[in-house]
Amino acid sequence: MKVVILAGGYGTRISEESHLKPKPMIEIGGFPILWHIMKVYSYYGFNEFIVCCGYKGYMIKEYFADYYLHCSDITFDFTKSNEMIIHSNVAEPWKVTLVDTGLDTMTGGRLKRVQKYIGNETFMLTYGDGISDVNMNKLLDFHKENKKIATLTAIQPGGRFGVIDITPNNCIKSFVEKSKEDGGWINGGFMVMDPRIFEYIDGDSTILEKEPLESIAKEGELIAYRHEGFWQCMDTKRDKDLLENMWITNNAKWRIWK
Repeated sequence: MKVVILAGGYGTRISEESHLKPKPMIEIGGFPILWHIMKVYSYYGFNEFIVCCGYKGYMIKEYFADYYLHCSDITFDFTKSNEMIIHSNVAEPWKVTLVDTGLDTMTGGRLKRVQKYIGNETFMLTYGDGISDVNMNKLLDFHKENKKIATLTAIQPGGRFGVIDITPNNCIKSFVEKSKEDGGWINGGFMVMDPRIFEYIDGDSTILEKEPLESIAKEGELIAYRHEGFWQCMDTKRDKDLLENMWITNNAKWRIWK
């Protein structure tokens, strides 16, 4: 099953670093947060990725083009016609498709642009700036059991974000702009979608979280997988520092791989 990662935004709220690189390439523990997200999926056996690039997308392409250089010991022997010897070559079991989805394209538009790479099959989707220890296999099983167009992972970070109204049977009724108090459920990303979702996306200007998700929610075709474990976005420098501190103190709760 393919995993689509939205990685094309400007990252204006963490401009201290995003003016130099796209937000998914901002590092936690020496690795881009995009890498951390992919490692979580890979732990559960999902190794085929489609990355929706935009702002400074060439940096994402260059990172994967030289991936083994980042992760292996290398000898450059200039006495032998610039011979390069790779020691202990480190490779991931990944197939990564990097797609230029436009500089100002909205989230729904970015997804629409990679439709040809997804094909007519169920796929996973998340954002390139949030990390979690959500069990991807249980999430997928939940989606299959409920047979909805889309399943999103609902988390409870507090009153900082807009919230979603969830019925007792986990169907999502609507999206609310702001929470009045802590405890509201929000869209934490880590979604599973059937290809029927493309019927609700018009083009580049479509915001996935608006017309498409709101429409299928009204039709009873959007369901929430409630996750009460770890989740953290990286919207600001403060968020980045929090994640970095968790990593260096060996308290990175998303690091489920060995």
